[in-house]
Amino acid sequence: MKTERRNGGKAERGEGLATGKQLAEYRRKRDFGRTAEPRGGRRRAARKLQYVIQKHAASHLHYDLRLELDGVMKSWAVPKGPSLDPSVKRLAMEVEDHPIEYNQFEGTIPKGEYGGGTVMVWDRGTYTYGGEDDAEPVEALRRGYQKGDFKFRLDGDRLKGSWVLVRTRRGDPRRPQWLLIKHRDDSAEPGSEVVEEYQTSAATGRTMDEIAAGRKPRRRRGART
Repeated sequence: MKTERRNGGKAERGEGLATGKQLAEYRRKRDFGRTAEPRGGRRRAARKLQYVIQKHAASHLHYDLRLELDGVMKSWAVPKGPSLDPSVKRLAMEVEDHPIEYNQFEGTIPKGEYGGGTVMVWDRGTYTYGGEDDAEPVEALRRGYQKGDFKFRLDGDRLKGSWVLVRTRRGDPRRPQWLLIKHRDDSAEPGSEVVEEYQTSAATGRTMDEIAAGRKPRRRRGART
């Protein structure tokens, strides 16, 4: 089912419920009898495209960038996290699509499960096409993703402005490697280390240690930073 979105006066069209095929790999890797991660596929797309960045202490600490497109969250593991410095190119390894419900997941994946470790909602918000042309946003995002030149603009609790993911020719074609780059705009901060500036959850105000210990949220979910 298709839903209609509007952004800046322009209609956006995105897919509704995710299909089983889209989430097949995600579900195959997880035992939902053990992990609290969502099985997904039941939530309809919102009026605006959502994004989330999750700090993930798995076998190696990294940040997961997830951008909603066609009913799922397109996902990349970014070892060093995003940078606001336009001169910095951050490796972003594409992983399996995740359900939209994953945007709200914060907690600990059990040891022995895929991606076992603590997960924090480090940033969240909405996004749209970040190119300078007057293209229809969702169609432009689809084309950019397919071409490997994925321009987008974030409006989040912590990150703002325009970015691009550029697909490289390195690595396994089934798991493409991309570069995450901040565009030069008003939200760029050369020399900054934004991942060091924020050490708590954008959703609950908790640190990684507090999430791992199961501490109660410092603030209600939905409150902005």
